[in-house]
Amino acid sequence: MVGAYILIQVEVGQAASVAKDVCWDQAGGFAEAVAGPSDVIARADASSLDILARLVVRKIQDVEGVTRTLTFPVVRL
Repeated sequence: MVGAYILIQVEVGQAASVAKDVCWDQAGGFAEAVAGPSDVIARADASSLDILARLVVRKIQDVEGVTRTLTFPVVRL
């Protein structure tokens, strides 16, 4: 299992709607609007890094209002 936090930048005034649209029915997944350099932070889990990458590209970057994503895979030390 691969987990990641995704920082999302959006168009002005779109944080709440993007956070709502990015939420998916998946164990461990969530998205919330935040204050700071990123507008939304999402958490995702997938069975592989390839599936995680597809999730970010297809389920997040395609959401209207998203301008940039930055993905941080979780490491287990």
